[in-house]
Amino acid sequence: MNAKKINILCSTLDRASLNIREHLLLSGEWKNIEDIPRSWTDLVCIHENNGYRIIEIDQHHIYQDRIDEKMKRYGFDTDLIIVASKHKSNDGRSVLTAHFTGNVKSADFGGRPCELSVPAPCTMRSILKNMQRLAQGTDYEVNMEATHHGPTDMRTPMVYAEIGSGEEQWSNPDAGWIVAKAILEARGEQTPIAIGFGGGHYASRQTRLLLEENITFGHNFPDYQLVDIDKDLVKQSFEKSGADLAYFDRKSMPSAERERLHEMIRELGYPVLREGEIRESTGMEWDLFLTIKKKAEQLCAGGRFRITEKFRKISGGIKENMQEENSLNDIKLSRELLHETCVADRENFLGTLEGLPVVYLEKENGTILDHMLIPAEHAKITMQDITNECIKILKEHYEVKYVPQENLLYLVTERFSPKMAKEMGIDPGPLYGKLANMETVTVDGRTIGPEMVHVRKIKEIPLINH
Repeated sequence: MNAKKINILCSTLDRASLNIREHLLLSGEWKNIEDIPRSWTDLVCIHENNGYRIIEIDQHHIYQDRIDEKMKRYGFDTDLIIVASKHKSNDGRSVLTAHFTGNVKSADFGGRPCELSVPAPCTMRSILKNMQRLAQGTDYEVNMEATHHGPTDMRTPMVYAEIGSGEEQWSNPDAGWIVAKAILEARGEQTPIAIGFGGGHYASRQTRLLLEENITFGHNFPDYQLVDIDKDLVKQSFEKSGADLAYFDRKSMPSAERERLHEMIRELGYPVLREGEIRESTGMEWDLFLTIKKKAEQLCAGGRFRITEKFRKISGGIKENMQEENSLNDIKLSRELLHETCVADRENFLGTLEGLPVVYLEKENGTILDHMLIPAEHAKITMQDITNECIKILKEHYEVKYVPQENLLYLVTERFSPKMAKEMGIDPGPLYGKLANMETVTVDGRTIGPEMVHVRKIKEIPLINH
Protein backbone atom coordinates (compact mmCIF):
# COMPACT_ATOMS: atom_id res chain seq x y z
CA MET A 1 0.00 0.00 0.00
CA ASN A 2 1.40 3.40 -1.00
CA ALA A 3 1.53 6.27 1.50
CA LYS A 4 -1.49 8.56 1.52
CA LYS A 5 -1.11 11.67 -0.59
CA ILE A 6 -3.47 14.33 -1.95
CA ASN A 7 -4.80 12.92 -5.23
CA ILE A 8 -5.17 15.35 -8.14
CA LEU A 9 -7.51 13.85 -10.74
CA CYS A 10 -7.01 14.84 -14.40
CA SER A 11 -8.75 13.75 -17.61
CA THR A 12 -7.37 13.46 -21.15
CA LEU A 13 -10.84 14.51 -22.41
CA ASP A 14 -10.60 17.89 -20.66
CA ARG A 15 -8.31 20.52 -22.25
CA ALA A 16 -8.11 22.64 -19.11
CA SER A 17 -7.36 19.57 -17.01
CA LEU A 18 -4.39 18.76 -19.26
CA ASN A 19 -3.21 22.38 -19.10
CA ILE A 20 -3.26 22.29 -15.29
CA ARG A 21 -1.55 18.86 -15.24
CA GLU A 22 1.22 20.19 -17.53
CA HIS A 23 1.96 23.05 -15.14
CA LEU A 24 1.79 20.79 -12.10
CA LEU A 25 4.53 18.64 -13.64
CA LEU A 26 6.60 21.75 -14.40
CA SER A 27 6.39 22.87 -10.77
CA GLY A 28 8.92 20.41 -9.36
CA GLU A 29 10.25 16.89 -9.41
CA TRP A 30 7.66 14.19 -9.98
CA LYS A 31 8.16 10.45 -10.22
CA ASN A 32 6.33 8.58 -12.97
CA ILE A 33 4.77 5.41 -11.52
CA GLU A 34 5.50 2.87 -14.24
CA ASP A 35 3.94 -0.15 -12.55
CA ILE A 36 0.35 1.01 -12.83
CA PRO A 37 -2.52 -1.46 -12.39
CA ARG A 38 -3.56 -2.73 -15.83
CA SER A 39 -6.96 -3.81 -14.54
CA TRP A 40 -7.76 -0.10 -14.00
CA THR A 41 -8.75 0.13 -17.65
CA ASP A 42 -9.28 3.91 -17.95
CA LEU A 43 -6.08 4.80 -16.07
CA VAL A 44 -3.46 6.52 -18.26
CA CYS A 45 -0.61 7.38 -15.90
CA ILE A 46 0.30 8.36 -12.34
CA HIS A 47 2.91 10.84 -11.16
CA GLU A 48 3.94 11.37 -7.52
CA ASN A 49 6.01 13.71 -5.40
CA ASN A 50 6.31 13.97 -1.62
CA GLY A 51 2.78 15.14 -0.95
CA TYR A 52 0.74 14.81 -4.14
CA ARG A 53 -0.28 12.24 -6.68
CA ILE A 54 -1.51 13.12 -10.19
CA ILE A 55 -3.89 10.46 -11.48
CA GLU A 56 -4.77 10.82 -15.17
CA ILE A 57 -7.70 8.95 -16.71
CA ASP A 58 -9.10 8.80 -20.24
CA GLN A 59 -12.73 9.17 -19.13
CA HIS A 60 -14.56 12.28 -18.01
CA HIS A 61 -14.25 12.81 -14.26
CA ILE A 62 -17.87 13.89 -13.73
CA TYR A 63 -18.98 10.28 -14.31
CA GLN A 64 -16.51 8.74 -11.85
CA ASP A 65 -18.74 7.75 -8.92
CA ARG A 66 -16.81 5.81 -6.26
CA ILE A 67 -13.47 6.64 -7.82
CA ASP A 68 -12.14 7.09 -4.28
CA GLU A 69 -12.89 3.40 -3.63
CA LYS A 70 -11.09 2.50 -6.85
CA MET A 71 -8.07 4.57 -5.80
CA LYS A 72 -7.96 2.78 -2.46
CA ARG A 73 -8.44 -0.66 -4.01
CA TYR A 74 -5.41 -0.15 -6.27
CA GLY A 75 -3.21 1.19 -3.48
CA PHE A 76 -3.62 4.94 -4.01
CA ASP A 77 -5.75 5.82 -0.98
CA THR A 78 -6.24 9.47 -0.12
CA ASP A 79 -8.05 11.81 2.29
CA LEU A 80 -8.59 14.52 -0.36
CA ILE A 81 -9.28 14.60 -4.10
CA ILE A 82 -8.77 17.77 -6.13
CA VAL A 83 -10.18 17.60 -9.65
CA ALA A 84 -8.43 19.73 -12.28
CA SER A 85 -11.18 20.71 -14.71
CA LYS A 86 -12.62 23.11 -17.23
CA HIS A 87 -15.53 25.41 -16.54
CA LYS A 88 -17.74 25.84 -19.59
CA SER A 89 -20.17 28.68 -20.31
CA ASN A 90 -21.37 30.61 -23.32
CA ASP A 91 -20.40 34.06 -22.02
CA GLY A 92 -16.72 33.59 -22.90
CA ARG A 93 -15.53 35.22 -19.69
CA SER A 94 -12.09 34.50 -18.30
CA VAL A 95 -12.73 32.97 -14.90
CA LEU A 96 -11.07 30.71 -12.35
CA THR A 97 -13.52 28.76 -10.21
CA ALA A 98 -13.86 26.13 -7.52
CA HIS A 99 -16.93 24.21 -6.43
CA PHE A 100 -18.38 20.99 -5.06
CA THR A 101 -20.48 18.40 -6.83
CA GLY A 102 -24.02 17.27 -6.29
CA ASN A 103 -27.48 16.96 -7.80
CA VAL A 104 -30.45 18.68 -6.22
CA LYS A 105 -32.87 16.82 -8.48
CA SER A 106 -32.06 14.76 -11.58
CA ALA A 107 -28.58 13.51 -12.48
CA ASP A 108 -28.15 14.85 -16.01
CA PHE A 109 -24.37 15.21 -15.84
CA GLY A 110 -23.04 12.44 -13.67
CA GLY A 111 -23.66 11.33 -10.13
CA ARG A 112 -26.97 10.21 -8.68
CA PRO A 113 -30.26 12.11 -8.25
CA CYS A 114 -30.78 14.07 -5.02
CA GLU A 115 -27.28 13.27 -3.81
CA LEU A 116 -24.38 15.50 -2.75
CA SER A 117 -20.69 14.67 -2.60
CA VAL A 118 -18.49 15.22 0.47
CA PRO A 119 -16.96 18.72 0.18
CA ALA A 120 -13.57 20.00 1.32
CA PRO A 121 -14.63 23.55 2.39
CA CYS A 122 -11.38 24.74 3.95
CA THR A 123 -9.31 23.49 1.01
CA MET A 124 -11.65 25.25 -1.43
CA ARG A 125 -11.26 28.53 0.45
CA SER A 126 -7.48 28.24 0.28
CA ILE A 127 -7.57 27.43 -3.46
CA LEU A 128 -9.81 30.41 -4.21
CA LYS A 129 -7.72 32.79 -2.10
CA ASN A 130 -4.58 31.54 -3.87
CA MET A 131 -6.27 32.03 -7.25
CA GLN A 132 -7.22 35.59 -6.32
CA ARG A 133 -3.66 36.41 -5.25
CA LEU A 134 -1.99 34.78 -8.25
CA ALA A 135 -4.45 36.19 -10.81
CA GLN A 136 -3.73 39.82 -9.95
CA GLY A 137 -2.82 41.71 -13.11
CA THR A 138 -4.61 39.21 -15.37
CA ASP A 139 -8.07 39.28 -16.95
CA TYR A 140 -9.25 36.32 -14.87
CA GLU A 141 -12.02 36.73 -12.28
CA VAL A 142 -12.23 34.36 -9.32
CA ASN A 143 -15.54 32.83 -8.25
CA MET A 144 -17.02 30.05 -6.18
CA GLU A 145 -19.66 28.22 -8.19
CA ALA A 146 -22.87 26.63 -6.99
CA THR A 147 -23.01 22.87 -6.38
CA HIS A 148 -23.57 21.01 -9.64
CA HIS A 149 -22.95 17.79 -11.69
CA GLY A 150 -21.26 14.53 -10.61
CA PRO A 151 -19.67 12.53 -9.24
CA THR A 152 -21.75 12.29 -6.07
CA ASP A 153 -21.34 8.74 -4.73
CA MET A 154 -18.14 9.48 -2.83
CA ARG A 155 -16.86 9.03 0.73
CA THR A 156 -13.72 11.13 0.32
CA PRO A 157 -13.78 14.97 0.41
CA MET A 158 -13.43 16.40 -3.09
CA VAL A 159 -13.21 19.85 -4.69
CA TYR A 160 -13.08 20.98 -8.32
CA ALA A 161 -10.52 23.64 -9.39
CA GLU A 162 -11.31 25.02 -12.84
CA ILE A 163 -10.39 27.28 -15.76
CA GLY A 164 -13.21 28.90 -17.73
CA SER A 165 -14.95 29.51 -19.94
CA GLY A 166 -13.88 28.40 -23.45
CA GLU A 167 -11.07 26.96 -25.59
CA GLU A 168 -8.98 30.13 -25.42
CA GLN A 169 -8.96 30.14 -21.61
CA TRP A 170 -8.66 26.35 -21.18
CA SER A 171 -5.38 26.35 -23.10
CA ASN A 172 -4.00 29.57 -21.63
CA PRO A 173 -0.63 28.80 -19.97
CA ASP A 174 -1.02 31.61 -17.42
CA ALA A 175 -4.32 30.12 -16.28
CA GLY A 176 -2.80 26.65 -16.12
CA TRP A 177 0.07 27.95 -14.00
CA ILE A 178 -2.26 29.85 -11.63
CA VAL A 179 -4.54 26.88 -10.96
CA ALA A 180 -1.63 24.44 -10.60
CA LYS A 181 0.10 26.70 -8.09
CA ALA A 182 -3.17 27.41 -6.26
CA ILE A 183 -3.68 23.65 -5.82
CA LEU A 184 -0.15 22.94 -4.61
CA GLU A 185 -0.18 25.86 -2.16
CA ALA A 186 -3.63 25.05 -0.73
CA ARG A 187 -3.78 24.54 3.03
CA GLY A 188 -6.89 23.50 4.94
CA GLU A 189 -6.96 26.20 7.62
CA GLN A 190 -9.96 25.62 9.87
CA THR A 191 -12.73 28.23 9.82
CA PRO A 192 -16.53 28.27 10.31
CA ILE A 193 -18.37 26.56 7.43
CA ALA A 194 -21.61 27.84 5.91
CA ILE A 195 -24.17 26.33 3.56
CA GLY A 196 -25.13 28.97 1.00
CA PHE A 197 -28.64 29.61 -0.32
CA GLY A 198 -29.59 32.06 -3.05
CA GLY A 199 -27.82 34.15 -5.64
CA GLY A 200 -26.61 33.13 -9.08
CA HIS A 201 -24.53 30.22 -10.29
CA TYR A 202 -21.34 32.18 -9.58
CA ALA A 203 -22.45 32.95 -5.98
CA SER A 204 -20.93 36.41 -5.98
CA ARG A 205 -21.95 37.42 -2.43
CA GLN A 206 -20.77 34.12 -0.99
CA THR A 207 -17.50 34.40 -2.90
CA ARG A 208 -16.88 37.88 -1.52
CA LEU A 209 -17.50 36.71 2.05
CA LEU A 210 -15.21 33.71 1.59
CA LEU A 211 -12.39 35.86 0.22
CA GLU A 212 -12.78 38.73 2.70
CA GLU A 213 -13.89 37.16 5.98
CA ASN A 214 -13.08 34.26 8.28
CA ILE A 215 -15.58 31.85 6.74
CA THR A 216 -15.86 29.26 4.03
CA PHE A 217 -18.69 27.40 2.30
CA GLY A 218 -19.71 23.81 1.81
CA HIS A 219 -22.53 23.16 -0.61
CA ASN A 220 -24.12 26.21 -2.20
CA PHE A 221 -27.55 26.35 -3.85
CA PRO A 222 -28.53 29.16 -6.26
CA ASP A 223 -31.99 30.69 -6.71
CA TYR A 224 -33.00 28.37 -9.53
CA GLN A 225 -32.48 25.27 -7.34
CA LEU A 226 -34.29 26.43 -4.20
CA VAL A 227 -37.76 25.19 -5.16
CA ASP A 228 -36.41 21.61 -5.44
CA ILE A 229 -34.64 21.56 -2.06
CA ASP A 230 -36.30 19.54 0.69
CA LYS A 231 -35.40 18.94 4.32
CA ASP A 232 -33.51 15.71 3.56
CA LEU A 233 -31.25 17.53 1.10
CA VAL A 234 -30.68 20.39 3.56
CA LYS A 235 -29.71 17.88 6.24
CA GLN A 236 -27.43 16.07 3.79
CA SER A 237 -25.71 19.34 2.84
CA PHE A 238 -24.98 20.25 6.48
CA GLU A 239 -23.80 16.81 7.53
CA LYS A 240 -21.55 16.15 4.53
CA SER A 241 -20.09 19.67 4.65
CA GLY A 242 -19.55 19.60 8.42
CA ALA A 243 -21.27 23.00 8.38
CA ASP A 244 -21.86 25.34 11.31
CA LEU A 245 -24.42 27.74 9.84
CA ALA A 246 -26.49 28.79 6.86
CA TYR A 247 -26.15 31.98 4.85
CA PHE A 248 -28.98 33.43 2.75
CA ASP A 249 -28.41 35.83 -0.14
CA ARG A 250 -31.62 37.40 1.10
CA LYS A 251 -32.15 40.03 -1.58
CA SER A 252 -32.12 37.43 -4.34
CA MET A 253 -34.41 34.89 -2.68
CA PRO A 254 -38.22 34.87 -2.96
CA SER A 255 -39.59 35.51 0.54
CA ALA A 256 -41.68 32.32 0.53
CA GLU A 257 -38.65 30.15 -0.25
CA ARG A 258 -36.59 32.01 2.33
CA GLU A 259 -39.13 31.34 5.08
CA ARG A 260 -39.59 27.71 4.05
CA LEU A 261 -35.85 27.01 4.11
CA HIS A 262 -35.35 29.00 7.31
CA GLU A 263 -37.88 26.80 9.09
CA MET A 264 -36.16 23.61 7.88
CA ILE A 265 -32.77 24.83 9.06
CA ARG A 266 -34.15 25.99 12.41
CA GLU A 267 -35.69 22.53 12.97
CA LEU A 268 -32.30 20.96 12.26
CA GLY A 269 -30.74 23.19 14.91
CA TYR A 270 -28.46 25.39 12.78
CA PRO A 271 -28.26 29.20 12.91
CA VAL A 272 -28.89 31.40 9.87
CA LEU A 273 -26.53 34.39 9.74
CA ARG A 274 -26.85 37.63 7.83
CA GLU A 275 -23.89 39.05 5.94
CA GLY A 276 -23.32 41.67 8.65
CA GLU A 277 -23.26 38.98 11.34
CA ILE A 278 -20.73 36.92 9.39
CA ARG A 279 -18.51 39.96 9.11
CA GLU A 280 -18.90 40.52 12.88
CA SER A 281 -17.75 36.94 13.53
CA THR A 282 -14.33 37.49 11.93
CA GLY A 283 -11.59 37.04 14.51
CA MET A 284 -13.97 35.65 17.14
CA GLU A 285 -14.05 32.17 18.64
CA TRP A 286 -17.10 30.52 17.10
CA ASP A 287 -18.72 29.33 20.36
CA LEU A 288 -18.35 32.76 21.92
CA PHE A 289 -19.77 34.42 18.83
CA LEU A 290 -22.85 32.15 18.92
CA THR A 291 -23.33 32.98 22.61
CA ILE A 292 -23.24 36.69 21.76
CA LYS A 293 -25.67 36.21 18.88
CA LYS A 294 -28.12 34.28 21.07
CA LYS A 295 -28.06 36.89 23.85
CA ALA A 296 -28.37 39.73 21.32
CA GLU A 297 -31.44 38.13 19.72
CA GLN A 298 -33.06 37.74 23.13
CA LEU A 299 -32.49 41.43 23.90
CA CYS A 300 -33.20 42.92 20.47
CA ALA A 301 -35.06 40.58 18.11
CA GLY A 302 -34.61 41.66 14.50
CA GLY A 303 -31.86 44.13 15.38
CA ARG A 304 -28.10 44.11 14.88
CA PHE A 305 -25.16 43.76 17.22
CA ARG A 306 -21.68 45.25 16.98
CA ILE A 307 -18.58 43.77 18.62
CA THR A 308 -16.06 46.47 19.45
CA GLU A 309 -12.34 46.23 18.72
CA LYS A 310 -11.52 46.21 22.44
CA PHE A 311 -13.91 43.30 23.02
CA ARG A 312 -12.24 41.35 20.20
CA LYS A 313 -8.80 41.88 21.74
CA ILE A 314 -9.78 40.36 25.07
CA SER A 315 -12.16 37.71 23.67
CA GLY A 316 -9.64 34.88 24.06
CA GLY A 317 -9.80 35.23 27.83
CA ILE A 318 -13.58 35.30 27.72
CA LYS A 319 -13.66 31.98 25.87
CA GLU A 320 -11.60 30.35 28.61
CA ASN A 321 -14.36 31.28 31.06
CA MET A 322 -17.25 30.28 28.81
CA GLN A 323 -18.19 27.42 31.16
CA GLU A 324 -19.00 29.94 33.88
CA GLU A 325 -22.69 30.80 33.86
CA ASN A 326 -22.33 34.58 34.03
CA SER A 327 -19.18 35.15 31.98
CA LEU A 328 -20.99 37.74 29.82
CA ASN A 329 -23.14 40.33 31.59
CA ASP A 330 -26.14 42.19 30.22
CA ILE A 331 -25.86 45.68 31.64
CA LYS A 332 -28.59 48.28 31.40
CA LEU A 333 -27.68 51.91 30.88
CA SER A 334 -29.71 55.09 31.15
CA ARG A 335 -31.94 55.24 28.09
CA GLU A 336 -32.21 59.03 28.35
CA LEU A 337 -28.44 59.46 28.65
CA LEU A 338 -27.77 57.32 25.56
CA HIS A 339 -30.45 59.13 23.58
CA GLU A 340 -29.13 62.61 24.37
CA THR A 341 -25.55 61.56 23.69
CA CYS A 342 -26.41 60.07 20.30
CA VAL A 343 -28.44 63.16 19.36
CA ALA A 344 -25.50 65.38 20.31
CA ASP A 345 -22.73 63.36 18.57
CA ARG A 346 -23.52 59.77 17.60
CA GLU A 347 -20.31 59.29 15.57
CA ASN A 348 -18.09 60.36 18.45
CA PHE A 349 -19.98 58.13 20.87
CA LEU A 350 -19.66 55.03 18.67
CA GLY A 351 -15.97 55.77 18.17
CA THR A 352 -15.55 55.89 21.94
CA LEU A 353 -17.28 52.53 22.36
CA GLU A 354 -14.66 50.88 20.09
CA GLY A 355 -12.12 51.42 22.88
CA LEU A 356 -14.29 49.63 25.45
CA PRO A 357 -14.96 45.86 25.78
CA VAL A 358 -18.64 45.91 24.83
CA VAL A 359 -21.14 44.46 22.41
CA TYR A 360 -23.75 47.10 21.65
CA LEU A 361 -27.06 46.56 19.94
CA GLU A 362 -29.00 48.57 17.36
CA LYS A 363 -32.69 48.37 16.62
CA GLU A 364 -33.77 48.12 12.98
CA ASN A 365 -34.18 51.91 12.87
CA GLY A 366 -30.59 52.41 14.07
CA THR A 367 -31.42 53.37 17.67
CA ILE A 368 -28.75 52.24 20.14
CA LEU A 369 -30.34 49.92 22.70
CA ASP A 370 -29.84 50.70 26.40
CA HIS A 371 -28.64 47.11 26.95
CA MET A 372 -25.01 46.17 26.27
CA LEU A 373 -23.07 42.94 26.70
CA ILE A 374 -19.84 43.20 28.70
CA PRO A 375 -17.48 40.53 30.11
CA ALA A 376 -18.43 40.01 33.76
CA GLU A 377 -15.01 40.96 35.12
CA HIS A 378 -15.10 44.28 33.21
CA ALA A 379 -18.79 45.09 33.68
CA LYS A 380 -18.73 47.54 36.59
CA ILE A 381 -15.83 49.70 35.45
CA THR A 382 -16.92 49.64 31.78
CA MET A 383 -20.43 50.75 32.69
CA GLN A 384 -18.93 53.71 34.55
CA ASP A 385 -16.58 54.45 31.64
CA ILE A 386 -19.55 54.62 29.24
CA THR A 387 -21.39 56.99 31.56
CA ASN A 388 -18.31 59.22 31.90
CA GLU A 389 -17.80 59.32 28.13
CA CYS A 390 -21.44 60.27 27.59
CA ILE A 391 -21.08 63.14 30.06
CA LYS A 392 -17.87 64.26 28.34
CA ILE A 393 -19.58 64.36 24.93
CA LEU A 394 -22.61 66.23 26.29
CA LYS A 395 -20.35 68.85 27.89
CA GLU A 396 -19.09 69.71 24.42
CA HIS A 397 -22.62 70.65 23.32
CA TYR A 398 -24.47 71.81 26.43
CA GLU A 399 -24.05 73.54 29.72
CA VAL A 400 -23.97 70.54 32.05
CA LYS A 401 -24.39 70.10 35.80
CA TYR A 402 -23.48 66.69 37.19
CA VAL A 403 -24.71 65.66 40.65
CA PRO A 404 -23.04 62.25 41.26
CA GLN A 405 -24.55 61.67 44.71
CA GLU A 406 -28.01 61.85 43.11
CA ASN A 407 -27.00 60.05 39.89
CA LEU A 408 -28.46 62.96 37.95
CA LEU A 409 -27.22 65.06 35.07
CA TYR A 410 -28.78 68.40 34.19
CA LEU A 411 -28.59 69.69 30.61
CA VAL A 412 -29.11 73.40 30.17
CA THR A 413 -30.26 74.41 26.70
CA GLU A 414 -31.20 77.71 25.13
CA ARG A 415 -33.48 77.64 22.10
CA PHE A 416 -34.54 80.45 19.84
CA SER A 417 -38.24 81.27 20.27
CA PRO A 418 -39.98 82.58 17.11
CA LYS A 419 -42.93 83.50 19.34
CA MET A 420 -40.80 85.77 21.53
CA ALA A 421 -39.18 87.32 18.45
CA LYS A 422 -42.59 88.10 16.95
CA GLU A 423 -43.68 89.69 20.23
CA MET A 424 -40.59 91.90 19.98
CA GLY A 425 -41.87 93.13 16.60
CA ILE A 426 -39.49 91.12 14.44
CA ASP A 427 -40.95 89.66 11.26
CA PRO A 428 -39.90 86.16 10.10
CA GLY A 429 -36.88 86.30 7.81
CA PRO A 430 -33.08 86.64 7.89
CA LEU A 431 -33.11 88.27 11.32
CA TYR A 432 -34.53 85.08 12.83
CA GLY A 433 -31.49 83.19 11.60
CA LYS A 434 -29.08 85.70 13.12
CA LEU A 435 -30.82 85.61 16.47
CA ALA A 436 -30.90 81.80 16.39
CA ASN A 437 -27.11 81.92 15.85
CA MET A 438 -26.77 84.09 18.96
CA GLU A 439 -26.15 87.33 17.04
CA THR A 440 -27.44 90.79 18.07
CA VAL A 441 -29.73 92.62 15.61
CA THR A 442 -31.17 96.10 15.24
CA VAL A 443 -34.87 96.65 14.43
CA ASP A 444 -36.33 100.15 14.05
CA GLY A 445 -33.44 101.57 16.01
CA ARG A 446 -33.80 99.03 18.81
CA THR A 447 -30.98 96.68 19.71
CA ILE A 448 -32.23 93.17 20.36
CA GLY A 449 -29.85 90.62 21.85
CA PRO A 450 -30.26 86.85 21.46
CA GLU A 451 -30.90 86.44 25.18
CA MET A 452 -34.13 88.42 24.70
CA VAL A 453 -35.62 85.82 22.32
CA HIS A 454 -34.22 82.55 23.68
CA VAL A 455 -35.87 80.16 26.12
CA ARG A 456 -33.66 78.58 28.73
CA LYS A 457 -34.58 75.00 29.62
CA ILE A 458 -33.12 72.53 32.10
CA LYS A 459 -33.53 68.82 31.37
CA GLU A 460 -33.01 66.23 34.08
CA ILE A 461 -31.21 63.08 32.93
CA PRO A 462 -31.12 60.09 35.30
CA LEU A 463 -27.86 58.15 35.08
CA ILE A 464 -29.51 54.93 36.25
CA ASN A 465 -32.11 53.36 33.98
CA HIS A 466 -35.60 52.92 35.33
